[in-house]
Amino acid sequence: MSDITVTFKDGTKKTYHKGITFDEVSKDYKGKYDYVGVKVNNVIFSLDDQIDDDVTVDFIDFMDPSGSKMYKCGVEFLLEVALKNTFPGSDITFLHSHPKGVYAEIESDKEFTDEDISVVRRKMSEMVSANLKIKRYNVTKRDAIKYYRDKEYFEKSNNIQNFAENIVTFYILDNYVNYFYTEMPNKTSIMKLFGIKYLGKNKLVILLPNSMTYGRVPEYVKYDGIIKSFESTQSWLKALDKRYLSKINHDISLGTIKDFIDVSEIKFNDDIRQVVKNVLSDERKKFVMIAGPSSSGKTTTTKRLKTYFDCCGYDTIIISTDDYFVDRSVNPKDEKGNYDFECLHAVNIDKLNNDIKNLLDGKTVKLPEYDFVSGTSKSSQKEVKLTEKSIVLIEGLHSLNDDLVPIIDSQQKYKVYISPFIGVNIDRHNYISTTDLRLIRRLVRDYKTRGKKVEDTIKYWQNVRSGEVKNIFPFVHQADIVLNTALNFEIGVLKVYAVPLLLSVGIDSEFYEEARRLINFLKEFCPIPSEYVSKDSILREFIGG
Repeated sequence: MSDITVTFKDGTKKTYHKGITFDEVSKDYKGKYDYVGVKVNNVIFSLDDQIDDDVTVDFIDFMDPSGSKMYKCGVEFLLEVALKNTFPGSDITFLHSHPKGVYAEIESDKEFTDEDISVVRRKMSEMVSANLKIKRYNVTKRDAIKYYRDKEYFEKSNNIQNFAENIVTFYILDNYVNYFYTEMPNKTSIMKLFGIKYLGKNKLVILLPNSMTYGRVPEYVKYDGIIKSFESTQSWLKALDKRYLSKINHDISLGTIKDFIDVSEIKFNDDIRQVVKNVLSDERKKFVMIAGPSSSGKTTTTKRLKTYFDCCGYDTIIISTDDYFVDRSVNPKDEKGNYDFECLHAVNIDKLNNDIKNLLDGKTVKLPEYDFVSGTSKSSQKEVKLTEKSIVLIEGLHSLNDDLVPIIDSQQKYKVYISPFIGVNIDRHNYISTTDLRLIRRLVRDYKTRGKKVEDTIKYWQNVRSGEVKNIFPFVHQADIVLNTALNFEIGVLKVYAVPLLLSVGIDSEFYEEARRLINFLKEFCPIPSEYVSKDSILREFIGG
């Protein structure tokens, strides 16, 4: 048997017999956390894969963005199997991403108790201690469809029917079978860190460690507004029989998707109208504070709110905190020496509060305008003055943080948190991540409006996410309302723009694996022509037109 040379990330090299697995090699390169996979030439492989040639390896754990997704899916599979073993006949649906992990619902004839959840959690820990293998098998598409039809998982069989490939990758744990949209960990002992917060009525949140939590299982934080907004969308979709992606794809194939597009736009406008109604029901509310993470649609949402307030006879003023950025030369920097555009003090708070004070004193104020090319603030020709019928919309990353405009009395504020929570699931065990949707929105918009390469958008994305964790999520609970800005058909439209951009990322790029993951994810969605999207849709903020 011939030998091969493995080069580790730190440059050290070691010789092994040909055919050794990555798992065996990883024992010679211990990290702080257990490895979930390995990157070779920017492509992720299972630790069970064999090495037949000289390679350079980068072992990854849940602190790596790709490793975090693998770890999440592994814990989901672990929970599913533990639940089915301890409470036969039960199943679980992974509904949506949650700021601290995954929001899920147990499907059962009984309502679970805290003790029942403890039983499941103990079973998960036993399976971790037992170091069970998670085996990977490739089966034909025909056999996969038959398997899920026999199980009456029809949304899964319908999805597989639309697969372009004739081979489907199944994962097996303790005789239970499932598929996921990422490479999986190869054994249960990897998944030592997780938490489960039971919310009652068979709803729970899986708490997961990652780089944003500094490798620790996070404490549960109540995000009732987010859950309420998502469940409202889910109820609406169930009423329309559009809970799963296969239903949307079916409408596209029949040429009837325009009907769903139209009702989705009406639903969004109704939600906007409700915000306006809430504000106008309290005469003290004069300032509407609008915050949301990147690519949530703050600009369009704010303009839409202005239109509705104007229609009600109000004089509506928009103030974008982006126009109050400090000059780039004095912008704060993070611990790595990079400009921190996400922090509160990237905003000229003194000037913003001084302008608000002048408005409250009845003065006319000339609003600034920020030049993002030069990184400097300049005076605009936009002059505003408050009247008795004025409503001020203050839009920006930090608008929920009272430290942004402390000069405004809290009773005068109505706080709106916006984010795109797609309620359509791929199937009961695979949901559409809010983070993925926002990333796809952003890479399309960045290319079309700013000429940015996909690699540049992906590279900066982790900084954006870190800024959101620090500067937005801690204040979400203060919001008076959470507004869902997702259109449940939109990924079919975004796909048309995103896939060609993602295909431009070559295998030599460090972002190749992330681009490939998104391409594989987008394969599930039938394309929708942008001509079907109205000119004033929130989606136009990202695709143009």
